[in-house]
Amino acid sequence: MEKDSNLPIEGAVVVVLKTKQTLMSNSEGKVIFELKGGSNVKVTHSSYLPLVIKWTSLNLPENVVYLNSKQNILDDIVVTKAHPQEIIKELVQNSIKKLTVPARLKAYSREFFKLNGNYAYYNDGLINFQLYREQKKVKSVLLVEQNRSFGIVDEDVSSDLLGYNLNVTMEKYYTFTVLRPLLDDKFRKKYNFIVKVYPLNQDYNEISAVPIDGNNELLDDFKIIYDSKRKLIIEINAEVSPTTLEAVKEDTSKGTKNIIRSVLKTNYKVEAENYYLISSKEEINYEVNTGNETKNIEVLNNIVTTNFNIQNYTYKESDVFKDKTLFNINNSILTDYWNVSGLTPTTKELEIINNITKSF
Repeated sequence: MEKDSNLPIEGAVVVVLKTKQTLMSNSEGKVIFELKGGSNVKVTHSSYLPLVIKWTSLNLPENVVYLNSKQNILDDIVVTKAHPQEIIKELVQNSIKKLTVPARLKAYSREFFKLNGNYAYYNDGLINFQLYREQKKVKSVLLVEQNRSFGIVDEDVSSDLLGYNLNVTMEKYYTFTVLRPLLDDKFRKKYNFIVKVYPLNQDYNEISAVPIDGNNELLDDFKIIYDSKRKLIIEINAEVSPTTLEAVKEDTSKGTKNIIRSVLKTNYKVEAENYYLISSKEEINYEVNTGNETKNIEVLNNIVTTNFNIQNYTYKESDVFKDKTLFNINNSILTDYWNVSGLTPTTKELEIINNITKSF
C-alpha cells in the first residue's frame, strides 16, 4: 500500500531473500507466498523507496506493508556530452552482450483475452525458456511443464489475434525490440529526451523520451532506468499516451488495427554475475474492422520468472513447444502451480477464471 494515500500498489517486485522466490503485486497490491523458515523479504518498485521486511514481523495471515513514494525527492538532471539517443544505443548494445545466455528461465505466463469488452479466453502455464545465442541473436526453446486454457473463441477472430507469441516474446525482451524507434536516427528530432539521476538508487539513471508536441505518429512514451556504472538496462516502460492517440488519424479500412491502449513494462535483475529478465507486462487494446463489423480486441499478458539457472535443460525435440500461444495446446494440470506462480489474481480476475473453468 502507498503510505500517503493508502492505495494499493501494482507491479511491486517482492523477493523472498532466502529462496530467491520472486513475486509481483497485482492491481489490488496483493501477493501470496508462504515463508518456510526465516527469511526477510525485499519489496521494490520504480516509483517507491525500497523496503526490506523482517520475517518475524510477518506474523498474520494477511500483512499490510506500506511503501513511501519518491515524489518528494528532488530530481537531479544529468548533463552529458553524448546525446541521450547515443546513450540508449550503448545501453542496448551492452545489455544484450551482458544478459546471461545461455541460461534457462522457469516462468509463469498468464493471459486474458477480451472480445468486445467481455472476457472470452484465459490461459496460464509454467514455461521453461532455454535461451541460447545464434550468431548475434538471442533465441529460445520453449518447454511447457503445465498449462490450462479455457474459454470460447469467436469464429470470426483469427487465431493470430489470440495472445502474444511465446516463441518470440522472450527473444524480443532479450534484444530490447521495443526500443528500436529510439535507436533510429530519423526519430531523434521526434522525441524530447531527459536524463535524470534515479532518486531511489544513486547508481541508476533514468531516461525519459516523449514525442514532441504536434506529433501525429503512433509513438510510445518511454522511461528507461539503467545502471549508470555497468551500463545495464534495469527497467523499461513504454506506453502510447492518450495525447498521442488523439492525434493519430483513425483508419477504418478492412483489417486495419486502431490502437486504443498499448502498454509494456519489463524488469531486469542483476544478481552477482548474472543478468536476466525478472518480469514483463504487456497490454494491447485495439479495434479491427473485419468487414462485417468492428471488433474490440484486448489482450493482457504477464510473465514472472520463478527460477533462474545457468544449466541447460535436457529435452527431446518432441517436447519443444512450437505453436504461437498456449491457446493451441491441450490442458496439462499436474499441480496447483498457479498458487505459487508469483502473480496473484485479483478478486475480479479470480471470479472470471472460476466462471470460465466451470463451463468445461
